[in-house]
Amino acid sequence: MGPVRDGPPRVLAIAGTDPTGGAGIQADIKTISAHGGYAMAAITAIVAQNTTDVRAVRPVSARLLTAQLDAVSDDVEIDAVKIGMLGSAAAARAVAAWLDRARPPIVVLDPVLRATTGRTLTSPVAIGGMRALIERVDIMTPNRDELAALLGRPRRASWADAVDDAVDATALWGSRVLLTGGDGTGDLAVDVLVEPRGGDAPRLTEASAPRVATPHTHGTGCALSSALATLQVGERDWSRSLARAKQWLGRALRAAEVLDVGRGAGPLHHLCERDDGRAASHRLSP
Repeated sequence: MGPVRDGPPRVLAIAGTDPTGGAGIQADIKTISAHGGYAMAAITAIVAQNTTDVRAVRPVSARLLTAQLDAVSDDVEIDAVKIGMLGSAAAARAVAAWLDRARPPIVVLDPVLRATTGRTLTSPVAIGGMRALIERVDIMTPNRDELAALLGRPRRASWADAVDDAVDATALWGSRVLLTGGDGTGDLAVDVLVEPRGGDAPRLTEASAPRVATPHTHGTGCALSSALATLQVGERDWSRSLARAKQWLGRALRAAEVLDVGRGAGPLHHLCERDDGRAASHRLSP
C-alpha cells in the first residue's frame, strides 16, 4: 500500500443495480459517501428488483464492463475497490484482467450469490469464474452459504465448522476471509476475520456486535463490504476497519425503520449519521 492520502478515499464499486436503492451499486455509493469517501461505480448488471422480489436481471457485456473500468482507471487514481454482484463468468474474467492491469491497492470482494429475497443472482458457471478472482483480492466477505458454494461444499450447520472452511479458503486462495454471521441467530452478530501469515497458522480475529432485531436487512452485505473498503484506506488495519464498519452497520440497522421503504425486507439507513432527527417529521401523513 502507498502513503495515506489527506483527501477523501476514492473508492470504485463494481456491482449490479437496485432501483429501490437498498442494495447493489446504489447502496455502495451511499455507504462510501457515508464514510467520507468519493464513490465511483461500474455496472455489471441491470437488476429489476424491490424489497420483495427480483423480477429480471440483464448482465452488462464483458466488453462494456471492461470499458467502464478502463475509463475510470485511465483517469482516476483509485484508493480502493469493492466488488459485488458479478452475475457471469465473463464479468468475473473481465474484472480479474482489469485488476491485473490497474493494480488497485485495496480490493474487497463481496461474493453475492443471491438476493435477500432468495433469488439466485449468480450461476454455478459464474461461481467458477469468481474463484479465479479471489486470488487477486485482499479480502472476501462471504456468509456461510456463499463460502460453501465457493468451496463446492455443503453449507455448514455449525459455526465452528464454517470457520474451519474459512481457514481452508484462506489456505487455498491466499486471500483474507471475513466470514460474516449476520444471517445467524443469538444476541450477538459474530464475524470472524481469517488472515494468512505465511507458513504459520492464520490469525483469527472475532468481531461481534449486538444483533439488531429488525426485518430491514436488505443490502446488508453490500453495505458492510463497501464500508470495509472505504475505512481500510485510512485505517490500514483490517481488524480496526472491521470494528468500525460493524459499529456503523448496527447504527444503520437500528435507524432503518424511519425510512419506511417497501413492503418487504427494507434497506438499512446508510446515511443515518447525517440524519439530524428531522427525518420522522418529513414523512407524509396518512
